[in-house]
Amino acid sequence: MQIIISNSSKEPIYEQIVKQIQTSILSGELEEGTTLPSMRQLAKDLKISVITTKRAYEELEKSGFIYSIVGKGSFVAEQNLDVIREKKLRVIEEQLSAVIFNSREIGLSYGELQELLKLLYEE
Repeated sequence: MQIIISNSSKEPIYEQIVKQIQTSILSGELEEGTTLPSMRQLAKDLKISVITTKRAYEELEKSGFIYSIVGKGSFVAEQNLDVIREKKLRVIEEQLSAVIFNSREIGLSYGELQELLKLLYEE
């Protein structure tokens, strides 16, 4: 598992960790039952505070992506990928609705919006 931290990002470091681990789980790179690095080891590897890794792991546990066993570590939880996909699709639909509203508001054509989406998607 490789996590890349951007110090220039406006996103807090713990959120960067959470998103990258979630993506690894959803893509199948990290499978159910996989042991994650300890909070201390991850903090050492990333050269960040243990408090930051602790917060990231707590967020992942709250959202059901991992579970922890005291004295043993943190592990990738079983995922219902269909449910997660539906939730993500609902969020995308809401965000796209806002994009469409804003596009219409400034007179952006469907073709221009489509081209912008294509450019951003291919980045």
